[in-house]
Amino acid sequence: MKTDLRNVPLSDLSVEDGTRPQRPDLGAVAANQRQSGKHLAAIHRHYLMEMGRIAQVLRRIEAGDAPSTELEHIVLNAEMTQNFRAFGTICGQECKVLTMHHDIEEQSIFPQLHARGSEAMRAIVDRLRAEHLVVHELLERLAAVAHDLAASPDAAHFAEAGAIFDKLWEVVKSHFHYEETTLEEALGFYGVMV
Repeated sequence: MKTDLRNVPLSDLSVEDGTRPQRPDLGAVAANQRQSGKHLAAIHRHYLMEMGRIAQVLRRIEAGDAPSTELEHIVLNAEMTQNFRAFGTICGQECKVLTMHHDIEEQSIFPQLHARGSEAMRAIVDRLRAEHLVVHELLERLAAVAHDLAASPDAAHFAEAGAIFDKLWEVVKSHFHYEETTLEEALGFYGVMV
């Protein structure tokens, strides 16, 4: 699946377009079958904490309390950024290095759900993979503008960084919520461990 989103306007990079497949009714799911879904949610909380660090730096730069080079360092070295950058399969490329989170999702969780799940579950997996493309594009844009901001710390670059980060925050929170909601029961139901 290769989709080039580089020329898509920032305002059009979204995961909420009203076409997300709904979670299928799996019937009675035991509490222990929800454990993998809860583990996935805990991993997502880690990434949201990292994003919170970037938001704090943006506020500190805006207030004049931190140099713009600090944003570049944090964005380029954040675990989530490295994960999505290393995650080449969403761009149709051969992966050389996968971090644990994406290795689990793309190399284990999604294929297992796709193989074991219903047609409705396969539609959800396909949608989640498509949403990864949007997150990846936003991370690439944020890394690029962070570099530009460090080289030229002006109001225009800062405003662009803020706009991209705000969009990334919106997309990631929505994506994580959708993924957690649709997979919480499905992971255990289909015997997929996280």
